[in-house]
Formats: sequence, structure tokens, C-alpha cells
Amino acid sequence: MVKIRLARHGAKKRPYYHIVVSDSERPRDGRFLEQVGIYDPSRPDEEMRIDLERVDYWIGVGARPSDRVRKLVNVYRRLPEAPAEKPAEKAKAKAEPEAEKAEAKAEPEAEKAEAKAEPEADEAEAKAEPEADEAEAKADEPPAEADGSEKSA
Repeated sequence: MVKIRLARHGAKKRPYYHIVVSDSERPRDGRFLEQVGIYDPSRPDEEMRIDLERVDYWIGVGARPSDRVRKLVNVYRRLPEAPAEKPAEKAKAKAEPEAEKAEAKAEPEAEKAEAKAEPEADEAEAKAEPEADEAEAKADEPPAEADGSEKSA
């Protein structure tokens, strides 16, 4: 039989739990099929994240939640804003300003690099033009004709 239950993690006297789907014959902290959430009893509202879609799926295919997991899921469903969504929103909100900062920082650096590269490119171009003109002039000259001074065998 498949069960949805808590698997204990953490240090001595400082537990936190993973909410896992596992075979009922497996040890409490043993191998599991899927982790569907976490629960920290020392900070119940802050550190409780449950993937309700996956819990509903497993219940739909016959998994039996333990009493404690059933209570946690019911509490989690009643929360005004699901904390599982908060980290994603925080990460997205945090990523946007960081991206803007990176762009703002990259623009002046790019301008400096362009400003530095322009004079160097102009110098290189100026040096290359006379060399290119000489090469074209040599290419335009007719090939030297063979003189009769060569020895024939």
C-alpha cells in the first residue's frame, strides 16, 4: 500500500520533515517514490510547502495520507496565500532587479569598450589601407616577361 507520510530530517531536537509518498513497508526515512512537500514544526506557517496537485494525484490513485499529513494538507489549503507560490514569486521579483542592474552595469562597460576599440580600429584601418593599395598595385602590374637570357637545355 502506498502512503503519504512524514520523513524526519534535521538535527537532534531540531526536526524538519519531508512529506513523501512511499510504500508502507519501507522505513520511515527510507526510500520514497516522490517528495511532495516540506514541513518545519518550529516555523509552521513559514516553512510548510506542499504540492497540492501531486498530493491530490496520489490520493486519486489510492495513496493513503497519514493523520498528520491529512491535517497539514487541510491547514495548507486554508492558508490565504499558499507559501509554495511565495518562493517562486520572490525569485522572479529578485531576478528582475538583478537583471536590470546587470544591464545597467553592462551598458557603461560596453560603451567604454566601444570607445576604446574605435581609435584602435581606426589606427589599424589607417595602417591597412596603404598596405592594401600596394598589394593592389602589384596585382595590377603585368607579369615580367621571360628574357632570352635564360639558358636552354
